[in-house]
Amino acid sequence: MTGITPEVRALVRPSAAALEPYDPAFSPVEVILSANENNYGIPPEVAPVLAKAVTEAAWNRYPVPLGGELRNQLAAWHGVAPEQVIVGNGGDELLFNFFLAFGGAGHALVSCPPTFSVYGLYASMVETPVVEVPREKDFAPNVDALIEAARTATLVVVTSPNNPTGDLFPREGVRRDPGSTVEDMLGEYQNLAVLHTFSKAFALAGARVGYVLASPAVVAALAAVRQPYSVSVLDQAAALAAVTHRDAFQPAIQAIRQDRSRLSNMLGGLAPLGVRVWPSQANFLCVRVPHAHEVWCRLRDEHSILVRDFSSTPGLEDCLRITVGKPEENDLVVAALTSILKGE
Repeated sequence: MTGITPEVRALVRPSAAALEPYDPAFSPVEVILSANENNYGIPPEVAPVLAKAVTEAAWNRYPVPLGGELRNQLAAWHGVAPEQVIVGNGGDELLFNFFLAFGGAGHALVSCPPTFSVYGLYASMVETPVVEVPREKDFAPNVDALIEAARTATLVVVTSPNNPTGDLFPREGVRRDPGSTVEDMLGEYQNLAVLHTFSKAFALAGARVGYVLASPAVVAALAAVRQPYSVSVLDQAAALAAVTHRDAFQPAIQAIRQDRSRLSNMLGGLAPLGVRVWPSQANFLCVRVPHAHEVWCRLRDEHSILVRDFSSTPGLEDCLRITVGKPEENDLVVAALTSILKGE
């Protein structure tokens, strides 16, 4: 991608002048394990339903702004009122809308690095100061320090499972109580919002659909700053088909969970070669390998396997993030890593 020239950068707002275009480092390869996508794709029994829904959608009409039937189905699924749901163009648009609505000078964001880099990026774009509460050496969040920092912040973002480390944020960090999900707290806390995406479990990364569950007041604030018609008629139709046939996605989800454990064990078996793998509740694993950037290049260039290189990220030195793919893909990446680390 072409960089920003000095002439153009001189015209850019000061808060955005130091930014560069987001680059996920995609490359044409045979095995893609870099973007946390669902490599199983749309279930065969859902594909024709989804295709029919998209074909019959009113292409000549602007989409229903707040999601219409999709919003209603999401509300029914999660047991909340439709007024507590807002649909967006992927989780990214919804995240940006949080910063538009609640960020800016004097409205600090608290985050827990290493985590999703987009939080800091969006904060910078709207002049939101960032207070970082670094994770412990084992990537566990420092909950006590986080709670203290949150006392003077407007926004606190915690990712569960965290990207790219794969660990859950402890539920007791939101309210000192064991568990992993906090949706049942929505009626209890008016300042709590939960972000979901269709990109992973529902294999709709290409459709760009996400949604937020929150109080009606927070949803109204997000609706006030959203782009008009940001979720297309086609994407709404595809997401609605996925939601109404969500049980069909469970076999692939279970398969990913099962092979995540197998992949973790196989990578753990490479410990004598300097490999460390962290426990994960996501569809990816954070793995530390010697000379990670060189390994990443060789996986791509010699084995046509693409994983995500985080080796230059503070706190993630020599770390790669490996998406859990299909069993044969997971076998290929382990075999390739073994060969590379053995100097073959």
